[in-house]
Amino acid sequence: MIIELTEGEIPAIEQRGDYAIIAITKHGVEMARRLHESFPGTDLYYMSKFAKGDEAAKGIQLFSGSVRLLFPALWPAYKGLIVIISLGAVVRMIAPLLEDKKTDPGVVVIDDKGEHVISVLSGHLGGANELAREVAAVMGARPVITTASDVQKTIPVDLFGRRFGWEWESADKLTPVSASVVNEERVAVVQESGERHWWMHDTPMPPNIRVYASIPAALADRPQAALVVTHRLLTREEEAILDNGVLYRPKVIVLGIGCNRGTSAEEIEAVIKETLEELKFSLKSVKAVATIELKKDEAGLIAVCEKYGWPFVWYAPEELNRVPMEEPSDTVFKYTGAYGVSEPAAKLYAGVDKLVLTKKKSGNVTISVGLMPYGGEGRP
Repeated sequence: MIIELTEGEIPAIEQRGDYAIIAITKHGVEMARRLHESFPGTDLYYMSKFAKGDEAAKGIQLFSGSVRLLFPALWPAYKGLIVIISLGAVVRMIAPLLEDKKTDPGVVVIDDKGEHVISVLSGHLGGANELAREVAAVMGARPVITTASDVQKTIPVDLFGRRFGWEWESADKLTPVSASVVNEERVAVVQESGERHWWMHDTPMPPNIRVYASIPAALADRPQAALVVTHRLLTREEEAILDNGVLYRPKVIVLGIGCNRGTSAEEIEAVIKETLEELKFSLKSVKAVATIELKKDEAGLIAVCEKYGWPFVWYAPEELNRVPMEEPSDTVFKYTGAYGVSEPAAKLYAGVDKLVLTKKKSGNVTISVGLMPYGGEGRP
């Protein structure tokens, strides 16, 4: 379906993410597609004449007509707009839409070569400056920040870890925690898992922000706010840190799964949830599902992965057999050509030799659970 842009009419759009990427040139579209793939929480819009045929499957929205007519629909829907159009043209297009710096979305502009990401209009929570830095970090570009008062070189609470795919557990405390950060109150960053290279400035971290390896250690220092990064479910005692804190879920859990042919999506999903609850792990921290090539067309597995947006990865039997296994099975080898499915698949993707859960059989499903090491990207 193509969005037909008509003068005097606000077009219907499908808003899924917090940020919109807009492109109108051939080079811009290629850049926008790459950014859309690597920057979670974005929706992509570009001109229909550059359609490649996979837009519907990827959730990309095409439009025809003047891009100027698309902005009235995007403006109230998104927290930020990432525009790959010349700066002058963008200024002219957004000028009639400006209302208040507290409510206008953040706007950043990327040049057609992808060398600079310019903060044009600072919006509400997060703002264009932080968005520009995050987008530039993903693209390997240079952020251009021209305001003086907003350049604090600190942590953008609402965008923290966004380029890695981290998710908030809840957005309730984003505003007060952001206020603590910018007001230079004592802020604890507790990181138990996830990528470590999240500090994106060329200056040291401000003295009011301190990193801790555990929640008890942070609580002992009585911070005024906290950012907690973990795949674990917190205990009742640990939840005290969220009185003025935001909990982030990094993508570090790898699920190795084997199942009988025809196993329903409902049964697979139930085993996954039950297993993660037993481990006290968050479903939001699942990075991917890995299995054997024989199962690449397994409808139940595909349906579960599509429901949660998890990458679905499979390996050939010979790849799995090269992985040292704690629980190899001659029976599994007889039917699949591999001495194991869930265990070696989880180890391969996570890039680890030891799993949190080696193997559990439940009904028609076998599941293994691995944790990706800090900063690791696995071997998909």
